Amino acid sequence: MRPLPLRVVWSAAAAALVSATGLTGSAHAVTYGTPTIKLSASYLSGAVGSTGDPVVTVTVAQSGADASALTVAASRTSTAGVAGTGDVRVTGTGGTRTVAVTAHARGYADLTLKVTGLGGKTATTTLHYAASPAVQHSADARYLTGASDASAGVDVGGGYVVVANDEDNTLRLYDGAASGAPVRTWDLDNALGADKEVDIEGAARVGNTVYWTGSLGNNKDGEYKADRNTVFTTTVSGSGAGTQLAFGSAGHRLRDDLVAWDEANGNRYGFAAGTATGQVPKQIDGFNVEGLEFAPGSTTTAYVGFRAPLVPPQTGGKALIVPVTDMDQVVRGAKATFGTPIELDLGGLAIRDLRRNDQGQYLIVAGSWAADDNSDPYALYSWDGVAGNRPVKLLDLPTADAGGWESVVSVPDLSVAGARVQLITDDGAADLYGDGVEAKDLTHPEWQKSRTTWFALG
Repeated sequence: MRPLPLRVVWSAAAAALVSATGLTGSAHAVTYGTPTIKLSASYLSGAVGSTGDPVVTVTVAQSGADASALTVAASRTSTAGVAGTGDVRVTGTGGTRTVAVTAHARGYADLTLKVTGLGGKTATTTLHYAASPAVQHSADARYLTGASDASAGVDVGGGYVVVANDEDNTLRLYDGAASGAPVRTWDLDNALGADKEVDIEGAARVGNTVYWTGSLGNNKDGEYKADRNTVFTTTVSGSGAGTQLAFGSAGHRLRDDLVAWDEANGNRYGFAAGTATGQVPKQIDGFNVEGLEFAPGSTTTAYVGFRAPLVPPQTGGKALIVPVTDMDQVVRGAKATFGTPIELDLGGLAIRDLRRNDQGQYLIVAGSWAADDNSDPYALYSWDGVAGNRPVKLLDLPTADAGGWESVVSVPDLSVAGARVQLITDDGAADLYGDGVEAKDLTHPEWQKSRTTWFALG
């Protein structure tokens, strides 16, 4: 018998294989789509030498492939001196990854992130990164992004803090232990009926009510702006990350009442002159409120602390506090009544913030009346809130870094050894990234930031 041709043998073998495997159709190669890559935010800021800088998340996907099979890495940088590709860390293995960047120098860098999928297919996106310079106490510093002019802060428990910004009327809730964007925000423009910023500068909490005050002074050009003549309240519910705020009430006559009171008492403090048209508020004889806290044991008498004027208005003058004895009614539009003014020796410095704890212990952030925040001295004082008792300097605050010390989050028990206090800076006038642009004028909120730092007392 003649042997079968080779092609017949192969055909028979193929038929047997199909029969054995159950494959009766045509086989097709697996195809993969082009990967996708999307950032939670296209802008990110960091700081040289910082701990726990803000991060962004990146979401990746590819049709025909499991997300865990995709790789993400930085493939290019525009400025290696600021941050190189090796300074970008991508963690996570699923469809959502975390991107962190380590800064080496102040400035900007555009970082290209590339996702590589199956079949060798890729896609890219760009992260616009900005790095601010190193600061003192960097291990204890965190950055609150989304705004740069932090001006007052209130502890709401669990390490969270509600922060006011003096360039808008939005209150922001932050995790005070972590750098990053606010957890929640409340825009109070409509509630306040404000066309411009109230210039919020001070805050004090009584129970679940937070009292807020505007600066009450003219703007930087010496013009009266009615929205700044505002004190108002918010009501707190919940705590920590679950904090909610509701607008309470507002009053708009405290400035006028202060001027009238001073005029009726011989113009001792020059409030009429300090509020006159053309008078710049941040002058040694100006009119500018920055501190607010309640008197010892009181829920109605509030201490209003002045950045200007000093008393007398000359080098070495004392800081001024005017007690408002009916602040609970003033925030509802009532006429203010006043107690005996208090003049404090803060070494020639003025009040930048004032905060009390449940033990009746006060901390005062003392700084210059002037506007050159990044060079003038700052100090932290303790006080018992009693007129005639002299405050005690606890420490000099660092001034070589950008930003002015503006707010005390809360006062620890000052009798406990090693107590630590958290302070916040106003960085609005700072050139954070070396391009001559003030932080308040940066176009991307992710690049705007204030700094919070913990200091040991004693």
